[in-house]
Amino acid sequence: MAEARVQAQVRLVVDMFLKKVTPLTKQYLEEIGFEWHTDADKTNYVSDEILEISQDDAKAYYDAANELYDMFVAAAQHVIDNNLFHELGIPFNLVDLIKDSWENDVHWHLYGRFDLAGGVDGKPIKLIEFNADTPTSVFETAIVQWALLKQNGMDENSQFNDLFDALVENFKRLITLDDSTQDFEKLYNGWKILFSSIAGNKEDETTTRFLQAAANEAGFNTEFAYVDEVVFSDEDGIFYNDENYEFWFKLIPWEQIAVDEGELAMILKNIIQNQRAIILNPAYTLLFQSKGILKVLWDLYPNHPLLLESSYEPLIGKKMVKKPFLGREGANVAIYDENGKKILEEDGEYANNKFLYQEFYEFNKDKAGNSYQAGVFFAYEACALGYRKGGEILGNFAKFVAHYIR
Repeated sequence: MAEARVQAQVRLVVDMFLKKVTPLTKQYLEEIGFEWHTDADKTNYVSDEILEISQDDAKAYYDAANELYDMFVAAAQHVIDNNLFHELGIPFNLVDLIKDSWENDVHWHLYGRFDLAGGVDGKPIKLIEFNADTPTSVFETAIVQWALLKQNGMDENSQFNDLFDALVENFKRLITLDDSTQDFEKLYNGWKILFSSIAGNKEDETTTRFLQAAANEAGFNTEFAYVDEVVFSDEDGIFYNDENYEFWFKLIPWEQIAVDEGELAMILKNIIQNQRAIILNPAYTLLFQSKGILKVLWDLYPNHPLLLESSYEPLIGKKMVKKPFLGREGANVAIYDENGKKILEEDGEYANNKFLYQEFYEFNKDKAGNSYQAGVFFAYEACALGYRKGGEILGNFAKFVAHYIR
């Protein structure tokens, strides 16, 4: 009963700091390139409430993401050193590619997003997972939540939100390979980046073009092409309109390439080994992306305050979440009570995946029972925050929630 009272108090306090705002009009959103503003059930994707947090809350998210990234690097090294790729559900045809990209510093991790529970009103932060390869909500985090504050007469700079500038600097590090980017212009030799997404997916295309804009701002020569317009050569590299590109950014998950485009995976492996192009994000980010690495993290850092107990087998006597290693948007995620009884499950296409069992941890909640999950973007360091609001399992219909530092 005491625990229930504490949880109820947390929910009430969080609700007190939800500020109602006037939503951005659909016309305005479309004018700035944000077309996925309405969900299939005709409700607005962007919430008309802003979650107010403290400066200390923002700092805690920043510190947590930075510490977690270092832990993920150590865990990935452990996987490589001990040949644990199969345990993480990594497709066999990507193993050599992952090793090659890991061993050479030129394969720079451009950006990722940590999904975290807690962090508001003193609730401890816990890692849920790391979307390290093709994270979404880039545009809404960098642009939409900033515009929401501005349009409501609030200080748009009162956010933990340096995503665009951090991306610009991290693009420069593709060349400097260093903390400092001051030598970019001296070292840059006209290398070009080709940005690609799959035709027909407006959200992915807009996200990709946003990243292209950051690369342009950094000083790169860039171009955009849909994936089916790109030419790949084992010996010569990556081409579009007969132009050769030294870098290729693809908003396509590595595991999708491995499973659905096995021939392309082999060609990309040869391109990297022949040093004909650099792929963004690097193949090794799939190690971070796999939920299987959460078990490795728990093995390496047992009882770490940022981690939840994770195992490849069900946790005995604990409420837990079962999630597919390479699943997305809550698909095929299930919650079990302390007795191993399933109490909630989402459908999806990942039923044949390997599964991780992670200790259940309640999200911050509002008075209506909505869960709030923090998304902290990482581009060399933690750089931006946004929230998703939904049920116990945050799926495709979760809403984006902006934040404001009071």
